[in-house]
Amino acid sequence: MIFQSDTNLDRADLNAAFLSKDPQVICDALVTMAFYEADWNWAQEKCLSFLKSSDIQVAGLAATCLGHIARIHRRLDKERVLIALRDASLNTPFIAGKVEDALDDIDTFIQDD
Repeated sequence: MIFQSDTNLDRADLNAAFLSKDPQVICDALVTMAFYEADWNWAQEKCLSFLKSSDIQVAGLAATCLGHIARIHRRLDKERVLIALRDASLNTPFIAGKVEDALDDIDTFIQDD
């Protein structure tokens, strides 16, 4: 699957895309959100919800996007995100590699308080 971001999508467009049944539409919206959404907390919450998706492409990309948010914003609810990523890796082994990449990004870009 190739993901495309669209800088012209606003939050209403993203929310509409997130309601889609098409994994490609959801994934494209996740990438756009991770790269261009100013509100890291809103983006984090969307990623956490899609981390539980039954579609492994969507769940895996949600993990990747959490890493992007950490890199771009240098902010996350670290404890909550780490727990969610570890749970996702255990519950959906197919995304374990993407989870590990996200954990590496979080470790690199998010400072412990």
